[in-house]
Amino acid sequence: MSPRHILILGGTTEARELAALLAARPDLRVTTSLAGRVSRPGTVEGDVRIGGFGGAEGLADWLRAEHVDHLVDATHPFAESITANAVRAARSAAVQALVLRRPGWQPGPGDRWHDVASLDEAAALLPSLGRRVFLTTGRLGLAVFAHLSDLHFVARSVEPPEPPMPPHIEVLLARGPFTPSDESALLRDHRIDVLVTKDSGGTATSAKLTAARGLALPVVVVRRPPLPEGVDAVPDVAGVLERLALTP
Repeated sequence: MSPRHILILGGTTEARELAALLAARPDLRVTTSLAGRVSRPGTVEGDVRIGGFGGAEGLADWLRAEHVDHLVDATHPFAESITANAVRAARSAAVQALVLRRPGWQPGPGDRWHDVASLDEAAALLPSLGRRVFLTTGRLGLAVFAHLSDLHFVARSVEPPEPPMPPHIEVLLARGPFTPSDESALLRDHRIDVLVTKDSGGTATSAKLTAARGLALPVVVVRRPPLPEGVDAVPDVAGVLERLALTP
């Protein structure tokens, strides 16, 4: 009997953790698919493939050809199109699909959060909140802020961004996790008066929120896109193992 084949759409810490646990089992075949947007994705256990599938139809064909039994979408919470294609492909190929999404951040006492639904809304709100902006929304969204010529941006990204970008911008290349003390020092050193972030969740990059709270800075939080209709997210790796009936 062939081992059960599990495809993980990866790129997150949870995806690597899940792959390591599943790859250690001889009764399973584990493949992690990476989009290829990051040049150094880190070590991933099991089989790894790089690049897209060609949309939902291409993914559905791959699921059938590789005899996949379960698909786990463990991509970034803002990888909206990937999640939509994964759900459609799994339904087309009659493959069980799970979406692994770590819980989002929630404001606490002392936080000055401004919730917005998109980067465009964030850009529209910024001039009323400050003039020196710490931007942590990823390298692919900088074009939305390119017209804000009166503001100074400090943008942090894992990979170098490409134009268009705001005319007054400093780019910091770094990968989390970060500490609250380091984040506080960064905010002070760059004289930041407003932070912009996506609601990625998790602890690797949450220290900036602690630092902003301590300095009483406003934070513009871009909320996550909704999941496809009829899809419920599993909040952690343990939940995925339980849903796949792989718990001890």
